[in-house]
Amino acid sequence: MGGVAVPSLGLMKVFERFAAPLAELGTPVWCPRGLRFGREVERFAGWGARPAARAARRAAESAGLPFVALEDGFIRSFGSAAGGAVSLSVIVDDVGIYYDGLRPSRLEKLVAERPASNGDLRFAADVARFIALCREHRLTKYNGIDLLPASDRLGRDRPLVVVLDQTWGDCSVTGAGATPATFLAMLDAALDENPLADVRVRVHPEVLAGRKRGHLLDAARLRGVTVMADTWLWPSVAERAARVYAVSSQAGFDAVLRGARVTCFGLPFYAGWGLTDDRQPCARRDATAGVTLADLVGAACFRYTRYVDPYTGAPSDALATLAHLQLRQRHARRWDRPVLLTGMRSWKLPQLRPLVSNGRNAVRHIESAEAAVKAARPGETLVIWAGRASDTVLAAARERALEVIRVEDGFVRSVGLGSDHVPGHSLVFDDLGIYFDPRQPSRLEKLLTDSLFDAEMLGRAARLRAALKARRMTKYNVGRRGPLPSAPPGRVRVLVPGQVEDDASIRTGCEGITDNLGLLRAVRAARPDAWIVYKPHPDVVVGNRRGAVAPADVAALADAVVTDARMTDLFEIVDEVHTLTSLAGFEALLRGLRVTCWGRPFYAGWGLTEDRLPCPRRRRRLTLDELVAGTLLRYPDYLDVPTGLPCEVEMVVDRLAPPGTAERADAGIAAQTLALMAAGGGIGHAAARGARLLRAWVAHWQR
Repeated sequence: MGGVAVPSLGLMKVFERFAAPLAELGTPVWCPRGLRFGREVERFAGWGARPAARAARRAAESAGLPFVALEDGFIRSFGSAAGGAVSLSVIVDDVGIYYDGLRPSRLEKLVAERPASNGDLRFAADVARFIALCREHRLTKYNGIDLLPASDRLGRDRPLVVVLDQTWGDCSVTGAGATPATFLAMLDAALDENPLADVRVRVHPEVLAGRKRGHLLDAARLRGVTVMADTWLWPSVAERAARVYAVSSQAGFDAVLRGARVTCFGLPFYAGWGLTDDRQPCARRDATAGVTLADLVGAACFRYTRYVDPYTGAPSDALATLAHLQLRQRHARRWDRPVLLTGMRSWKLPQLRPLVSNGRNAVRHIESAEAAVKAARPGETLVIWAGRASDTVLAAARERALEVIRVEDGFVRSVGLGSDHVPGHSLVFDDLGIYFDPRQPSRLEKLLTDSLFDAEMLGRAARLRAALKARRMTKYNVGRRGPLPSAPPGRVRVLVPGQVEDDASIRTGCEGITDNLGLLRAVRAARPDAWIVYKPHPDVVVGNRRGAVAPADVAALADAVVTDARMTDLFEIVDEVHTLTSLAGFEALLRGLRVTCWGRPFYAGWGLTEDRLPCPRRRRRLTLDELVAGTLLRYPDYLDVPTGLPCEVEMVVDRLAPPGTAERADAGIAAQTLALMAAGGGIGHAAARGARLLRAWVAHWQR
C-alpha cells in the first residue's frame, strides 16, 4: 500500500494516534511547504477545512489523486481538546466534510441510506443502545462530570429556550451558509417566537473570559437575555430545554438526540432530514424520506466515525467508547473534592494519583498520617493507606470532621510483589472500613449484603472467573512452574497457604489461632489422615516479612513443603484449602475447591466456605458469581499502568496474562518495569526501585 501525503505535524500525530483505524489509508508521509511528494504517495489528507487542508486538496486535484478530510468524531474524549484530552474518535470523509453543508459529504450520503432502518437488526439494536446510553449518562463530544445540580430550577418553572452561540471564524458557520447577521436574526426569532419562555444564550467560556470572540454576547446583554456559560454539562441542560436554536453547533445535534425541538438557522449535518425546524433549505436532503433519529445517529456515530481503544491503540467501536467514557465519568464523579494522600511511600504515588484525580481536584501527599491529619484543609478528603489508619489517627480525623477513605491493594494486582515495589494495577478505596478488618462493616461487605446483581453483571463475573482460571492468575502471579509433590492415592489433599503473621487481616480477623504454626497444628488435628502441603508466603520466603515456621515443626505437621511453586499449580493437585484469612482461599473458591476459614476473611460467612469462626453480620447467602461480582467488579478501582488510565478488570487481566496463554505476559512485566523506572523520584531513586523489580523479572525469565 502506498503513502498518504500529510501537510502538518499535527496531522502526523493524528495518524500516529489512530494508526490502526487509519491503516487502510496508507503510511503517512509528511509533505510540508507546497506539499512536495514522491511516487509512494497515493492520496492526500487534511484536517477538516483548515488552510493546510485546502492546500492539500488543491495539490491532490493537480496530481489527479484522491483527497480525504479528517476531523474529530462526534463522541471525542473525556475532557476538552483545549485541556489536552486525548481523542478517542476520528472521521474520514472522501467526499467533503460534514460541517460544510454547502457541498456534499460522505456523512450526507450515509444518512440518505437510512442505515438503522434498512440495516440489520443487530445494528439497529446497537444504535438504540447508543442513544439510550448517551441520554442516561449525558454523553457528548467533550465529556466530564455534571455540574448542574438536580435541585436547580432551570427549565422547571418556565419553558427553557436556549440559543446557541459559536465562536467567531468557526469553519462550520461559513460552511452552514451563515454570517454574523444570521446569529442576530436567530436570537430575535427566539425571543419573538417564545414570549413566555426563559430564553437564554449559551456562549463559549473562552468568549466570557475575553480570549475569543463570539456573535451574541453583546446582543444578549443589550436585549436583557441571560447569558449561560458552558460550565454545566450541556446534555443536562439540553434535556431540560423545550426548544433549542442553532446555526451549526454540534450542541444542536445533542439536543436532537435528547428529543428537544431544534430550530436550525444554518445547514448543520443534522438539518434537512425532517428532524429539525429548518429556516434554510437544502435541496440535496429529502426531509420526506423518513430519516429517523436512529438513522442519523447510525450514520454519524457508527458508519462515519472510527474509534481507537485508549489502552491498546486497536480499532474500537461506538459502544466500547461509551463504556470507557462511563467509567471515566464514574471515576471523576467519585473524586470531586481535593485529596490528601497519606500513609504510603512515594513509590506508590504514580499508581494512586491517576485513580484519585478527576482532572480538576487538587491532589497532594504527606507521608506521615499524623502530620496529614493536622495539615488537612477544610473540604479535603483524607485517603490513607489502610495499614496506617491507626485508632489514634482515625480519632484525630473524626475530631476535625475529615472524610476518611482507606486504600489498599486490590485482588488482581501485578506480576511481582508489592514489597519489591512492583506497581499495582488495582486498588480498593473504602469509605466505611476496609475489607480485611471484620470488626466493622466495610464498603465491600455492604456491597455484598445489599447489591442486586443483574444477569449482565453475573455473566461478566462468570467470564472473569473463567479467564482467571484459564490464565492461571492470582493476586501477585509469582512462582515457578516445576515439579510438584505427589500425594499417596486415597488421601484427602489439603493445601495450607502461609501468611505474613503481622498482617492486619490476621490481627483483626483471627481469634485463638493467629500464626502459621498454630494453623498447621489445627489443620493436622482436623484432618489427621490428610496429605497436607504447606506453602509459605512469598514475602516471608524472600525475607521481607514475618511468618517463618521452624523446619522441624513444618516436618512434623505437613507432608510436603513448597516455597516457589505457583499457587494456581498447587490448586490443581489438592482437594481443599485451609487458611486463616489468606486471599488464596478466595482464589481457591474461584476454582471450585472446598475452603475452610479459621479466621474471618472477606469471603467467609456468605455460605461458600466452612467457617470456624462466626460472622454474625453476614447473613446473606451468595452464589460464587455474586461474590465475584462484588469483590472483583464493583469494589476495586483498576489502573492500566502503561497508559495511566482508569480501566476495568478485564483490561488488567489482558495486560498481566494476554488471551491464549496460561503463562504470564513478558510484555506485561516489561511494561511495569518501564513504568516503574519512569515514575518520579529522579534517576537514582528510580534505578534503586527498578533493581528490586529486576530480581522479579529475572526470575520470570528463568521460568
